[in-house]
Amino acid sequence: MRISISGKNLEISSYMREVAEKKLSKLDRYFPQDTEAQVTLSVEKSRHIVEVTIPHGNRLIRAEEVSTDMYASLDNVLDKLEKQIVHHRTRLEKGLRQDAFIGLPVEEEDEERGPHIVRYKSFPFKPMSEEEAMLQIELLGHAFFVFENAETGDVNVLYKRKDGNFGLIEPAK
Repeated sequence: MRISISGKNLEISSYMREVAEKKLSKLDRYFPQDTEAQVTLSVEKSRHIVEVTIPHGNRLIRAEEVSTDMYASLDNVLDKLEKQIVHHRTRLEKGLRQDAFIGLPVEEEDEERGPHIVRYKSFPFKPMSEEEAMLQIELLGHAFFVFENAETGDVNVLYKRKDGNFGLIEPAK
């Protein structure tokens, strides 16, 4: 696996790069050699954030961890990634290495236990501006809001980010 490490608001020392590569190389057992893992290390005040994204086929495997220590964040994000991979083993197995799960405990695949749709909802759908959608998301107290963009006519998803700002998902053309 190829590991690409970048820093945001911090200079990555050669030691930190070496530690990150060594820890993330433990994921080599799951992925083909040409898989690229993108790692972003950042610092915001006393928060040390590690984000790892691994594109795999048409899926993304992603985890983020925040703590007061970069090394702890790195360890925790690795644990999260391994749990995701093992939990979604049957869905991912087709594209992972043949020997990826040898020696790992098998989680019983129980269809009733897995995530499923528990509620369907419909709502009036009217064109609105991005500013109106931001107001709606605040008024409703939701984490996201689906709307028709009045300017483009496309369906957009507005979501509230952890930093308090908003993100907008638009269809690619």
